[in-house]
Amino acid sequence: MPSKSSARLAALTVAAVCSAAVAAQMTLLPSPAHAESVRIHDIQGTTRISPYAGQKVTDVAGIVTGVRAYGSSRGFWLQDPNPDDDPATSEGVFVFTSSTPKVAVGDSVTVTGTVSEYVPGGTSSGNQSVTEITKPVVTVVSSGNPVPAPVVVDARSVPAAYAPAGDTAANGSVNGLTLRPAKYALDYYESLEGMNVEVADARVVTATDPYSELWVTVKPWEHRNRRGGTVYGSYDSQNTGRLQIQSLGSTAGFPVANVGDTLTGTTTGPLDYNQYGGYTLAARQLGTLESAGLQRETTRKQSRGELAVATYNVENLDPSDTTFAAHAAAIVNNLQSPDIVSLEEIQDDNGATDDGTVDASLTVNKLIDAIVAAGGPKYDWRSINPVNDQDGGEPGGNIRQVFLFNPARVSFTDRPGGDSTTAVGVTKEYGRAALTVSPGRIDPAGDAWKSSRKPLAGEFVFRGRTVFVIANHFASKGGDQGLTSQYQPPVRSSEVERHLQAAEVNSFVKDILKVQKNADVVALGDMNDFEFSGTAKILEGDGELWSAIKSLPKGERYTYDYQGNEQVLDQILISPSIRRGCGFAYDSVHVNSEFHDQISDHDPQVLRFHP
Repeated sequence: MPSKSSARLAALTVAAVCSAAVAAQMTLLPSPAHAESVRIHDIQGTTRISPYAGQKVTDVAGIVTGVRAYGSSRGFWLQDPNPDDDPATSEGVFVFTSSTPKVAVGDSVTVTGTVSEYVPGGTSSGNQSVTEITKPVVTVVSSGNPVPAPVVVDARSVPAAYAPAGDTAANGSVNGLTLRPAKYALDYYESLEGMNVEVADARVVTATDPYSELWVTVKPWEHRNRRGGTVYGSYDSQNTGRLQIQSLGSTAGFPVANVGDTLTGTTTGPLDYNQYGGYTLAARQLGTLESAGLQRETTRKQSRGELAVATYNVENLDPSDTTFAAHAAAIVNNLQSPDIVSLEEIQDDNGATDDGTVDASLTVNKLIDAIVAAGGPKYDWRSINPVNDQDGGEPGGNIRQVFLFNPARVSFTDRPGGDSTTAVGVTKEYGRAALTVSPGRIDPAGDAWKSSRKPLAGEFVFRGRTVFVIANHFASKGGDQGLTSQYQPPVRSSEVERHLQAAEVNSFVKDILKVQKNADVVALGDMNDFEFSGTAKILEGDGELWSAIKSLPKGERYTYDYQGNEQVLDQILISPSIRRGCGFAYDSVHVNSEFHDQISDHDPQVLRFHP
């Protein structure tokens, strides 16, 4: 995936407008009479699209429950203190003022303005829309009124089913479907859009990020693991209790939380919807943070006869970064100095400066020196520079995979001829498989790898046994519709490219196994997809490879934490000879994904086996 910070910064520049599909739906709805006397639940209606969208409404009354005085979406939430008896109709609405609102919580006001459907992230995002009143004329009737009592959002109120199937006649959109808040979680949250809600004693399932946001669960036992997170294990079993928390107050006082911590007491405020995760509690009042004391994990040291192979995405590492010592400490102490380390997202020697530089010697050697300073071995390394600006990632950074290896424990078999455009192949040498070049890149001119990282293959020898290692960094999930999309199920458009990439890697492994059935092959890296995904199935093929993270209990299968879901993106896949005859052990070493002070958004993975 793209890093959370880069994806977020890019998304901040996207303008949000009402979709053509939404507009088309609005034209099909009859124009209601007496628009000048409507109440908030009339505006919200029983679907995601207001029956008054595009129309002017007059003197809409309510109590101010929250004020957003920052950012590009300034305004306030208005709630009718006298609800109707329809659970599908929200009693709250956001009033978009564009400038700092001149109202306060507890004000009783009337609003005249135009109802609109705002799509956070723009129509191409596939996001649901937020019903708003825009271009408002606001009249304060009185102040100091009690705020309507919050709706308690908890394990009993949120349904287990996630979302209805979208309307096939509307390209899979749920926008026009009548809300069923007792049956579907997304409908339940939508029925509370803009209303004052409350969660109590909520456990943190994604740590505080640089934007003062965190995620909690209101379902304490939903796919919980031993470290306090919520594990994502299937497309068909969504975690419905996840909820993002932001603050309407100063970010300086926002809780700095890790996974497993708890916001004790009550967290209360309007329920918003945004492009960074969907439904969000915009807290007027935050609970008190109680630490669970989560500690970073350390794997065990490999024995003398075990080969330890690791993968670690170091998140756009370049010489200007301040994280070298921390990465080195993680490799030496938490990973116990693996014999081979596949690094992903190593940038060139001047990082994102786009001046044609492609070499990464400064970056790699700075990390190697930091490892030595941390008490680790003097690693050697191999890599191939990419063609400038052809492998995706941060523009100008020229990210690539790099092999680190400990020459005191393992040797690298160099075979000349490997470069950025030459494809590595498989040949037979003394009756065994060998690479035509080492290191070498798999099919660098192939369609599967356009603007994406090409796999790096290398031959290693450990205690006289050849081990083939393929370092990967597949295409990101950028462009996929979010889990809270208006399209259900969401479209995962990015996996088309990963499927092509997985087929290429599987084919290459097949070539090795055709020459040597019992070859030890390890394909590892940031696959940017789940262990249950179609990408993983294509990689595994007909048994040529097997994702070793599946040897762990389901509650321990995660390498990344995104929007309250702990999930697998990084994998180590192994050939049959390793799976069946090498006594392998696997460890996902949780040193980053669960922590607010992470140095990468990925957790490294370690495989140990006896070649």
